[in-house]
Amino acid sequence: MIFIDQILLHKSVSVVGMAKNTGKTETLNFILSSLQKQQKCVAVTSIGLDGEKIDQIFGTKKPEITIYQGMIFATVEKFFENRTFDAKILKIDNNKSVLGKIVLAQALQTGKVILSGAVDTQTLKRIIKENVKFGADITLVDGATSRLSLASPAVTDAMILATGAALSPDIESITRQTKFVVSLVGLPPAEKNLQKVLANPKKGLFCIDKNLQLIDLQIESVLIFDNIMNEKIFNIIKQNKMLFISGALNDKILNFIILNKLSDGFIFIVSDFTKLFISQQIYNIFTKKGGKICVLNNTNLLAITVNPTSPEGYSVNSEKLQITLRHQIDIPIFNVREI
Repeated sequence: MIFIDQILLHKSVSVVGMAKNTGKTETLNFILSSLQKQQKCVAVTSIGLDGEKIDQIFGTKKPEITIYQGMIFATVEKFFENRTFDAKILKIDNNKSVLGKIVLAQALQTGKVILSGAVDTQTLKRIIKENVKFGADITLVDGATSRLSLASPAVTDAMILATGAALSPDIESITRQTKFVVSLVGLPPAEKNLQKVLANPKKGLFCIDKNLQLIDLQIESVLIFDNIMNEKIFNIIKQNKMLFISGALNDKILNFIILNKLSDGFIFIVSDFTKLFISQQIYNIFTKKGGKICVLNNTNLLAITVNPTSPEGYSVNSEKLQITLRHQIDIPIFNVREI
């Protein structure tokens, strides 16, 4: 199966949902079921709560996470104690959440468990390394709703995106929203000489001059951009038209560039697509006026899975949704229930 073969080429893969109830958990269960037939040691964990029986927002039944015998998994103490199978504890992580410490264990039987692992990306990266030490060939990371930070190439090698009717009852709208996220995931890398300059970036906002020298704007975050902006900083930005942001890039700063007629030839550089908190409308205006956004690290999007059913009770045609997406997006697209 090409879908699974592509996953097996990587050491870590995140499964991320466009929104709640887009089929992320069902996608993960399909992958786990398929991988357990391979001669590989599989590990699985999560950022955020997942595997709960009832959706906390819609009150609908949710698929639980099935762990197969021999698989390694990480979850907090509370949910580890409530698992439905025997397991051998491999390690207890010192990073404690409100639900207890994270337990790394290996399943001695097949059963179900609620996954709630790392609360931040640094802990997640540490757990992935621990999984390798315990013999894992691949780690799957189950993403929290709209939490794309774990899909950063600094955390996992590749990602799978789940989309579907939970976004909208209109197939064109689902396609438009999904295509936008895919376009951000596929943003071009910064030129190699710029990547060298920004190999070890400091926190804040920096202009880059024609000699590839960093000019520190003394602005730690775009959140305080308006409060600190003055004529001197504006002139530096206007003169150089290349800005590296170590943190998040949002609509506010894009609007600033647009309204001041600086878009043409302007380049923003961010670490990766997970740093982008921008709307499609503002992004389109900025790029149509000649602006560009580049990334230091590319994200490898392996596939898109679709869930044609919404928790609100409506469905869209699965085949039509997949065909429409394929016409707009050049990435493998599947409904895991139909594979």
